[in-house]
Amino acid sequence: MQLHKINKYLFDILSSIKSIDDYLNHELNFEFYESNKLVRRAVEREIEIIGEAVNRILKINPEIDISSTRRIVNLRNWVIHSYDNVDNVIIWGIINKEIPLLRKQVEKLIN
Repeated sequence: MQLHKINKYLFDILSSIKSIDDYLNHELNFEFYESNKLVRRAVEREIEIIGEAVNRILKINPEIDISSTRRIVNLRNWVIHSYDNVDNVIIWGIINKEIPLLRKQVEKLIN
């Protein structure tokens, strides 16, 4: 049963990553991201989902093979609780550097 829950959360993470790609039209263009409030809010919501899914996975298996799990959960908390201080440049860096790595790790775990 626990493995089933972990797989569900992994699929949720992957779905959120794919949604982020869709919101950005599969292009990495900071100007588009920064100028579009709807896209920024949608990306932030997906980051919240990713962070919550990682948090739930950690409660089941704290040794899961995903790097920076605490940072992912902390990012979720920052986006939710400090919504008025979310830095677009930081989020953009995460989209470009951390999300592709997370995608690879999650895909590996699913397979």
